[in-house]
Amino acid sequence: MCRSCLDSLPARTPPPGAPPPPQRGRRSLPARSLRRCFPGPRFPFAPVAHPMEFSSTAPTNGARLPLPLANDLLQSVLDVSLTALQLWRPIYEPDGTLTDFAFDYLNPAGQRMLTLPAEPGGTLLTHFPHTVETGIFAFYCRVFETGEAGRYDVNYQHDGLDNYYHIAAQRSGALLVVSFTDTADHGRSAVEQDLRESQAHEQAALTEALRQRQRLLSVFDEAPGMIARLAGPDHIIEMANDAFRQTFGFREMVGRPYREAAPELAGQPFFDWLDEVYRTGKTHYGNEVPALLDRTNSGRLDPGYFNFIYQATRDAAGAVAGVLIFAYNVTEQVLARQQLLQLNQGLEIRVREHTQAALAAQTEALSTARHQVQEREAFYQVFEQTSALIALLREPSHRIEYYNPAYQRLFPGRELRNRTIAEVAPEAAAQGLVALLDGVFQKGETHFGNELPFVVEQPDGQPAKTSYFNFTYQAYQEDGQTAGISVFAYDVTDQVLARQQRAAQQLELEQLFMQAPAPIAILAGPEYVFRLVNPAYQHIFPGRELLDKPLLTALPELTDTPIPALLGQVYQTGVPYVAQEMPLMMARQDGGALEEIYCTFSYQAHRDEYGAVDGVRVFAHDVTEQVRARQAVAASEQQALDLARELTAANEQLSRTNADLDNFIYTASHDLRTPIANIEGLVYALLELLPATAQQATEVQPLLHMMQSAVERFKLTLAQLTDVIRLQASHSQPPETVDMATLVEDVCADLAPLLTAASPQLVVDVARCPTLSFAPRNLRSIVYNLLSNAVKYRDPSRPVVVELRCHCTETSTFLEVQDNGLGLDEAQQARLFGLFQRLHSHVEGTGVGLYTIKKIVENAGGTISVRSQPGVGTTFVVALPA
Repeated sequence: MCRSCLDSLPARTPPPGAPPPPQRGRRSLPARSLRRCFPGPRFPFAPVAHPMEFSSTAPTNGARLPLPLANDLLQSVLDVSLTALQLWRPIYEPDGTLTDFAFDYLNPAGQRMLTLPAEPGGTLLTHFPHTVETGIFAFYCRVFETGEAGRYDVNYQHDGLDNYYHIAAQRSGALLVVSFTDTADHGRSAVEQDLRESQAHEQAALTEALRQRQRLLSVFDEAPGMIARLAGPDHIIEMANDAFRQTFGFREMVGRPYREAAPELAGQPFFDWLDEVYRTGKTHYGNEVPALLDRTNSGRLDPGYFNFIYQATRDAAGAVAGVLIFAYNVTEQVLARQQLLQLNQGLEIRVREHTQAALAAQTEALSTARHQVQEREAFYQVFEQTSALIALLREPSHRIEYYNPAYQRLFPGRELRNRTIAEVAPEAAAQGLVALLDGVFQKGETHFGNELPFVVEQPDGQPAKTSYFNFTYQAYQEDGQTAGISVFAYDVTDQVLARQQRAAQQLELEQLFMQAPAPIAILAGPEYVFRLVNPAYQHIFPGRELLDKPLLTALPELTDTPIPALLGQVYQTGVPYVAQEMPLMMARQDGGALEEIYCTFSYQAHRDEYGAVDGVRVFAHDVTEQVRARQAVAASEQQALDLARELTAANEQLSRTNADLDNFIYTASHDLRTPIANIEGLVYALLELLPATAQQATEVQPLLHMMQSAVERFKLTLAQLTDVIRLQASHSQPPETVDMATLVEDVCADLAPLLTAASPQLVVDVARCPTLSFAPRNLRSIVYNLLSNAVKYRDPSRPVVVELRCHCTETSTFLEVQDNGLGLDEAQQARLFGLFQRLHSHVEGTGVGLYTIKKIVENAGGTISVRSQPGVGTTFVVALPA
């Protein structure tokens, strides 16, 4: 149906009690009216060129439907359709790119298939993000942008859905109309079933391939031999297992040319052999090839012997793409064999010498025979007295033809002669040694064992004994055939256990270092490579990588500091060095700003097993905070001294100023008394001279009254100025114990005329603080001024209520006077305690009383505060030290 026709349709409301549309399979929601599905006065369709026509007559061929009938018909079609219908609204970026579709409507069939409501909200990619990879989103964009209707079939197995869908889409104005069906309600076709099985097989094959790959990678990493794969003519290291990287001190190798990763091999034949293998594709074998390697990244080259294979790898076209390295470290076997060969050579020399001597003595039969016996005995005495284990085994069964006492001691209490190894030592067979002997006898190749553990059962129920041996199984020939095997073995148990103990101690020491709260590091070699860095040391530089890096590479800012020279001094002399709070400009983070760091540290020589210095141990403490705190304290103390001097000078100046002011006020008040007295006398004289009628004249009487009032106020002001001066001079008056109830009664007696005129309700509560230690005269002045002000500044519109309360705490005594008088606003409160400040003109006063109270309270170390609100009243709170 076209959009312009739908715009003209009235909304359809389902009849009351109408049942919801049928539900089957998945969750669906009740049908809704089109107006409810498309909120607003019109359906969200844009006008089209050829709207459908409707009429009020019954439908015929080519006739139009009535509008209500057309609306009902469209709603019914949407409700009963077994095909899902969606309406999508495009979403554009500011540059005009179509990026998504807003979900406007979904009919009941679509609700059932997708388990969504009629107005899902959201967008296509929020509800179905996998529509991108399955091509559905691209299909929608293409249909909407080209305006050409299309169809798309897809197997969608995402977002909780698993079905084949047939999708049709067409643009309608500003909307994309999509209908689709799924295959959930009918059986799978043979093609669909085959495709599903194929996908399942592919997934299983992929999972198995990933599992095998992971297993191969584990084998590669855990292989005891050295394995690496090189690529290209520059021999870039693509892969290297742990054994390979361990041989080079675990330095960074992957992704680097072999020549760059292992520069110490330059000048040795290995790179030439690699170039030859890459050029020719022929495999190269190396057997016990000597090599000098930097195993600790310290620049020190250590000798070693290796068996290895360089084998070319090829690409898909068969061209050589790189080289694969398989290698084994046979250094210890070679050294052991060399040692045994030296022993054999010594024995052969002795045998040769004895044989020559025997041949020289053949002239005398008896002498020759005797000499031969002696020489044979001497030959065997060498074997008998050596600490090495020696045995001669015959035949493939390894029958023991000869054994020396050292060999016998390995098997205490056992009969060895003319018995096979399997019979004599079944534990040897269990531990694989008989199999080794079989291999040597069959192949004629010498076998070297290095520090092999051998567990021997002991007699009399004693626990089995484990010993370690370096040994050689060497076949010997008779008539060109292997006749037996000579066994030469050395007990190296003590050395192995000592090394294991040293290793355990070293590990324990390193663990202790790692757990220590103090920063500790070990620098190896003359380049001071960080071999150990404990967490406390790393905490000083939290953002920097230190381990396995030379000191000046990890911390280049130390280059121009005394640190390298100090380390060199300790490394060369072995004498420790201790520094206290040395300032250094360091960066705690890589690339961070330099800051001054203070360190207290000691350098101690680290020695190898032979006692030679091979590094430096660093014990450090970052004392930056302590130093800065001490500096801050020193600076604060200096500032405090400077401030104290300034305050002293200011106090002295203030004291001089106050004294000058006091003198001025005293002098002024004293000098003004006489003129005021004269003026007062003149006023009285004028009153005596003026006739009574003149005094009662309208113009004269107010003037006379004003003159008398002015004189009285002037006299009162002078008197209060004098009181202020006296207050300044008597603030150190000694305190006495004052009875509060008695003091309030005396003040009320003095205020009797004022109290009689105002008739206030006076509430006095001093029970919680019956006595107060204070200067009596000053305390009376405080109470007098506060009570008189509370009564004088009363509100004439309501009865006067004045409350005086007193209470104490451990540190203070509080005196409160509260009234319900006129009250003060914030501006008036700010001026309240100023000298000569009068805030109400209708009450007699000079503005000195509250100033006087504040001075009395502050001189005693207390405070006075006010809370007031116009039209409500005022509360004064005096806090005095207890």
